[in-house]
Amino acid sequence: MTAQILDRTLSSFRIGDPRGAHPIFDATGSSLAPGRWNTPGSPLIYSSEHYSTALLEKLVRGSGRLPPNQHYVQITIPRGLSYEVFSPPSLPGWDSLPSTVSRQFGEQWFDQKRSLVLIAPSVVARLDNNIMINPAHAEFRLVEASLHQPVYWDRRLFGSAA
Repeated sequence: MTAQILDRTLSSFRIGDPRGAHPIFDATGSSLAPGRWNTPGSPLIYSSEHYSTALLEKLVRGSGRLPPNQHYVQITIPRGLSYEVFSPPSLPGWDSLPSTVSRQFGEQWFDQKRSLVLIAPSVVARLDNNIMINPAHAEFRLVEASLHQPVYWDRRLFGSAA
C-alpha cells in the first residue's frame, strides 16, 4: 500500500473522559492499552469517521457498561495531507482476536511513517471506517481537534428504558 493525498478535508470523532489521566486527543492511552492497530511502542490516536461508530467502538470496549463522563471531539484533517486505505483482502486475519496480524501491520505503518492517517474498517460496524492518526508523523501538527462536548447516552443502549 502506498500513501495518497487527501483531496478534501477529512473529519473524524473520538470519545473519552476529559477528566481522565490523558486528554481526549492524545495517544498515551494506546501505548498503555494497545488497540487493534498498534503496540505499546507505536501509539496512535484512534478515531471513527462517524460519531455513531465512535459510540459503538466505546461501547464494545466498555463491555456494555455506561462509561461515565464521556465527551467527544471532532478531528479535522486538512486536504493535502497523506493517508493510506487498508485493504482487508491484503491481510487475512486482520479482524481476529488476538489482533496480532493487524498490530504488526500498524506498527510497521507507524514506524515507516508512510502516511499521517490509516483508514481501516471498524470490526463492530464493518461498513464504517476507523481513522488512526500517527502523532509521530511530520504532518500531525496540521491536525486540529474541536473543544470537547458531552456525550449523551441513550439508556436503551444498556437495556434500560429511556
